[in-house]
Amino acid sequence: ACRQRGTSYSRFIAGLKAAGIEVDRKILADLAVNDPDAFTALVEAASEASAAQAKAS
Repeated sequence: ACRQRGTSYSRFIAGLKAAGIEVDRKILADLAVNDPDAFTALVEAASEASAAQAKAS
């Protein structure tokens, strides 16, 4: 599901951590299947946090 949205799973998880978003992996899997819009929003938030963290470094 992450790859379909242009990111790897490891970068997605790192981005969530950088964004301060704590979501159980089971919940992430459920969102990916049952609420793709919410999952996409999480991927976007994680990507933005990763980009901001990279600029700060």
